[in-house]
Amino acid sequence: MSLAGTDLILPAVPALPAIFATSEATAQLVLASYVAGTAMGLLLFGALADRLTPRTLVVSSLVVFAIASVACALSPSIWALIVLRFVQGTASAAAPVFGPAIIRQIFSEKAGVRAIGFLGSVESLVPALAPILGVFLLVRFGWQSSFQVLGVVATVTAVLIFVLGLPQQSKAAGAQGSYRALLLDPVFMRYALSQAMTLAGLVVFVFGAPAVIVGTMGGTLGDFIAMQVCGVLGFIVAANLTSRFAERWGTERIIFFGTAMALASAATILAYALAGGSDSALLPALFLPMNVGLGLRGPLGFYRGIVASGPNSARGSALIVFFILAMTSLGTIIAAPLINQGLWALGIVTCAIHALSVGLLLLLPRMPEPR
Repeated sequence: MSLAGTDLILPAVPALPAIFATSEATAQLVLASYVAGTAMGLLLFGALADRLTPRTLVVSSLVVFAIASVACALSPSIWALIVLRFVQGTASAAAPVFGPAIIRQIFSEKAGVRAIGFLGSVESLVPALAPILGVFLLVRFGWQSSFQVLGVVATVTAVLIFVLGLPQQSKAAGAQGSYRALLLDPVFMRYALSQAMTLAGLVVFVFGAPAVIVGTMGGTLGDFIAMQVCGVLGFIVAANLTSRFAERWGTERIIFFGTAMALASAATILAYALAGGSDSALLPALFLPMNVGLGLRGPLGFYRGIVASGPNSARGSALIVFFILAMTSLGTIIAAPLINQGLWALGIVTCAIHALSVGLLLLLPRMPEPR
């Protein structure tokens, strides 16, 4: 639902300039303010975790999310919508903060990795399916309907969690420490930053791919959709198998192998572009290993980051997701003015991000393998 706050609304954004008599640039702030609110909410909920129980914070955040969603549908102006989107984004951050810590609490390490892999599989479907639903809602019921749907779903979820509850956990559990302690912990930073950069490298490529495929390679959006579908399927399969591979070959080996595979995919795309390749129909095959690599290392790396944060797991989860947002935003900003140069420019930025991820794994200390 947190991801749907962007992807479900996405199809309605092009219609907002005409609806509110504003510019396209201003309408884009409807997306940017949600992301900014999410970043703020991650740090906020991480800090509140040592004062209130996860159940209280998650239910409260869902109630605020629902109210903000309905208020967005009633917005009298574009600027009111932008402000409400910031509130909505802030409220959406509770689930990413507390979800991984709850998974760690109720599952063993092996089952926990599988649970995070399954969670990642579900999340990977949102960017593919939510825009389709968003288009249907926009055409049939108007731009407000996507916000109304989010409000209803958030309300139902809040009621379910209030009634069914969450695992028993004291308000201090998962939040003993500080952000400073985590930032100074090289083991935690190894997993947090490498996780963020591997995911950011993939997302930056996805964000730039439509403009590159259509604008410089002579392809179509159908080629981009084929690339996305192939990538999502590869990620889902790898994310649900990675715990078995880790049992056989070791967690750290799979984390490094997956990270290196993502770098190899980016390097192959760059080499193809520098060699003069321009057939966008080949991108699904070239892009697939990047998704498989993320699927292999993603659940394991995220879980190890939570474990490395120790009793400070709420802030640890918040920082990992915050780093993902920050690295994705920074990479997108760097790539934006270059993508009109073609696939090679996007490939350089993507390759550099993945190379930094591999470098962090090599340079920073890792957790010892359990015996």
